[in-house]
Amino acid sequence: MISLQPIQTLKIPEFRNLMAGRFFLVLAFRMLATLMGWWIYKLTKDPFAIGLIGLSEVIPAVSTALYAGHVIDNSEKKKLLLICNYAYVILISLLALPAFFGNSLMHLSNVQISYFIYAVIFCTGFCRAFIGPIVPSMIPKIVSKETLPNAITLNQATFLTASVSGHALGGFLIHWIDISGTILVVVGVMIFASIFFWFLNKHPSENSDRKMGVVKSMREGLAYIYKTKEILGALCLDMFAVLFGGAVAMIPVFATDILKVGSEGFGLLNAASDIGSMCIIMTLAFVPLTKNQGKILLVAVAGFGLCIIGFGLSKLYWLSFFLLVASGMLDGISVVIRGTIVQLKTPDHIRGRVLSVNSIFIMSSNEMGQFESGVAAKLFGVVRSVIFGGTMTVLIALLVGTTVPKLRKMNY
Repeated sequence: MISLQPIQTLKIPEFRNLMAGRFFLVLAFRMLATLMGWWIYKLTKDPFAIGLIGLSEVIPAVSTALYAGHVIDNSEKKKLLLICNYAYVILISLLALPAFFGNSLMHLSNVQISYFIYAVIFCTGFCRAFIGPIVPSMIPKIVSKETLPNAITLNQATFLTASVSGHALGGFLIHWIDISGTILVVVGVMIFASIFFWFLNKHPSENSDRKMGVVKSMREGLAYIYKTKEILGALCLDMFAVLFGGAVAMIPVFATDILKVGSEGFGLLNAASDIGSMCIIMTLAFVPLTKNQGKILLVAVAGFGLCIIGFGLSKLYWLSFFLLVASGMLDGISVVIRGTIVQLKTPDHIRGRVLSVNSIFIMSSNEMGQFESGVAAKLFGVVRSVIFGGTMTVLIALLVGTTVPKLRKMNY
């Protein structure tokens, strides 16, 4: 049955501004991620060096995520969102120095430029710990509980539409205006995103009347997740599945050395999984899942792993592209179900901390998955590492399905 609730949700002005700001911010992030993978591989010709990008960001992001959750729950969220946005602008602007002047005026070697990039990405990791949970923590205060599942789906659709556009646009921009020009576009888009955030209402803390120490506050968030098995199971499933199924990190290598399609083909391959996710999430916004969400989640993750195995084996560009699209569709289903479970099962006063822990799992799976892909590629070769990762994803889905019955039986 087709639902019209997404249209009603988009009529809320504040929700529209939040989604518009998030769209352009994620667009910039994805262009940046595409740029960093291409730039580092161009400088080093080493797949392991691509993996180090993820490690550089995930260490500070994960190490400060619990504290970030405490700050989010006890701060005015609009102000915090704008601070993080402009901190990103300043940090990414620094990358223009080696891009424009690295080999000429600054006389930097390729290795020195790589170290500079890693240092900047390391600093952005601290911003990432805060900015990741802020937007989803604001959504339940803007929309009603009845429309929350639709708002979560639209939030994910916004994220993935921006991801598709950012990955593809990043590849095309590298081809058209080179690395230096792409950095300027990324910075400009980040500044444009902040304009929408200025129009949001203030969202003060839910905990103004219950002061709590930092350590106790963080412990409360962890304890809530541990006792809520549906959340714990969904987060573990996502983290380990994406950790091992992160074939996207090796796309620069596949595009350059295996499929030999250059920067334009790289941009399209890089966007393929997000194209699939966007299509399925837009479908779910109007034709929502009504039952057996837990079982569907497990099947989707296992299917994702099978698509990654197929991608690793493929030597044909369009087959590789469609396998990544299919993996994105299955991943999109799991993202919607997992996000809805986390939001519906979390009370307002602890939402920032729970979403920060959620961001730890997401960052651990994505960035550590990028690092794992780099290490595995170094040890086993790129193709074998991708096949190994897809196989592990299938096994993890089977393991979680048999050991967490509450998740398997989950309905909402």
